[in-house]
Amino acid sequence: MLRPKPLCDGFGAEVSGVDLSRHLTPAVFAELERIFFAAQLLVVRGQALTPATFAAFARRFGPAQPHVIDQFHHPADPDILILSNVRRDGQPIGLADAGSYFHTDYSYLDVPARATTLYSIEVPHAGGDTLFANQYAAYEDLPQAMKDRIAPLMAIHHYGNRNDQDEASRTAASQLSAEQKAKMPVITHPIVRTHPVTGRKALYAVSGSAFGIVGMPEDEARALLDELALHATQAKYVYRLKYGIGDVVVWDNASLLHSATLTDPDDPRTLWRITIKEPSTKLDALEVLAPTFVARSM
Repeated sequence: MLRPKPLCDGFGAEVSGVDLSRHLTPAVFAELERIFFAAQLLVVRGQALTPATFAAFARRFGPAQPHVIDQFHHPADPDILILSNVRRDGQPIGLADAGSYFHTDYSYLDVPARATTLYSIEVPHAGGDTLFANQYAAYEDLPQAMKDRIAPLMAIHHYGNRNDQDEASRTAASQLSAEQKAKMPVITHPIVRTHPVTGRKALYAVSGSAFGIVGMPEDEARALLDELALHATQAKYVYRLKYGIGDVVVWDNASLLHSATLTDPDDPRTLWRITIKEPSTKLDALEVLAPTFVARSM
């Protein structure tokens, strides 16, 4: 029997009474998925998973989408991205300092991420937590005038961190090769997105990959996005998750922003990540032709 308990006021659930290394019956998984969409953030502590069992669990949520940074795909399964600050023979074994700013996974793709799953393997002595910001609550708390203003607006997204584009910075988006950059589109998503499962409205990806707003001058768009991001990441909306070895974490990208926290590069931290995209391509994302914008911003 699944035993959920709240992680904090407003969102998040820690579930016990389940072994994710075993195949979950349809009824058990359906209950776990129900808890997930209600809570937005799901934590199952102390699991013992192989690449195969981790991937099998993650894919129950939907189709997996390999990360564009393919040099750190797990050799046993390319859907698994290795996140790690560990080096062997002088070479990194995984992607370090990934996403150390508030963002939403795959918001720079036309079909965005539904869920992100993490499996914690090595935990540093200090740091390495993940911050989550509740975008349902952030939207609901907006003044009605702001809700009316942003309701029809489409944000322009591409890979990167709007607030830090210095590729040498630890809080910039993870660096891509020229070939990887060429794979990244420029697309749009609504600033207010209706969740495809719950039907609730949330601010969507106002921090991170949103670089502009369709039909709005750049300075005005940037000011509005920054205002919304500052609102959406207030402390009252944020929960800090601390990891233990073997923890499995699943979060809802349609209703949360998240940010990694920096660690000492010499304090080992390793996780496996699988990101699940929305199963339908019939979304409200549109590719946009914005060559002037792209040339100026990328």
